[in-house]
Amino acid sequence: MTATTELPVVPAGPRRWAGTWRRGRVIAAFAVLTALLLLAHPLVPNWPGNAGSLLETFLPWTGLLVLPLLAAALVRRSALALVVLLLPALAWGGMFGSRLFDRREPGGDLTIVSHNVNDENPDPAGTARALAASSAQVVALEELKRSEVPKYADALAVAYPYHEVEGTVGVWSSFPLRDTRPVAIMPWTRALQTTVDTPKGPVAVFVAHLPSVRVRLDAGFTANGRDAAMRLLADAVAAESAPRTVLVGDFNGTADDRALAPITGKLRAAQDVAGDGFGFSWPAGLPLARIDQIFVGGVRPVAAWTLPATGSDHLPVAATIAF
Repeated sequence: MTATTELPVVPAGPRRWAGTWRRGRVIAAFAVLTALLLLAHPLVPNWPGNAGSLLETFLPWTGLLVLPLLAAALVRRSALALVVLLLPALAWGGMFGSRLFDRREPGGDLTIVSHNVNDENPDPAGTARALAASSAQVVALEELKRSEVPKYADALAVAYPYHEVEGTVGVWSSFPLRDTRPVAIMPWTRALQTTVDTPKGPVAVFVAHLPSVRVRLDAGFTANGRDAAMRLLADAVAAESAPRTVLVGDFNGTADDRALAPITGKLRAAQDVAGDGFGFSWPAGLPLARIDQIFVGGVRPVAAWTLPATGSDHLPVAATIAF
């Protein structure tokens, strides 16, 4: 007769449950760091290659860091990590959750379209016709190539009998324009201001194309030229006495970027107030950031959206405002 030894029965439930709270501490730490990155992004310094601005340019995408952390927490069966992951999820939701929805309203008094048409656009006339089909009353264009301006003018002439071009930017309008002049933000002209006389009163319209930025391994996020032009543009907008102001163009920066604070501190981004989704506009093939903006002051945005791709590497952006 063989003797058998019985192992003691250990109550697995409580110990296993306790283990789920001990595992995944590293994952939980990264979750806390992700939440801090979202909530404290203004504290990220700009001096190492404009790191703060680079982060803020793509800030909505920071939320994707939660996904690999969530997968790791599930693999580790870590209750601790799963609970702590609520911190970055809630932070992201509080900052960007509303942008997941369509906040557009019907009505409005003026619709404006802004588009960086790309100076290498293979089909200027087709791009112009697509913009005219939007039924906007004002169309602003950036990165115009001098030799291509007549093609845009011809294609837009019927719907927009009034137009002005200064340097590489222009505005076409179904309402009369007056007091058009360049805005000195760079050695060559890449900004203008004009007044649109609508049936409900005048609107000061600024069109701008700020200098490009670059991401380089040896210099980081190079944006000094853009930032200097931004300050000059903000000064020009602040000097405008009109009660209604619209500022549009390619800013080579998002509304979350601290570099745009001289503008966002005075004007509202129509997309943030009344947009359809995030409204990413660049690059056109796979939009990752909204660097094309419509800012307004003294009016209420009722809708903002992007238009279908044209021959440009940017998507057109549009907004309707109410006086």
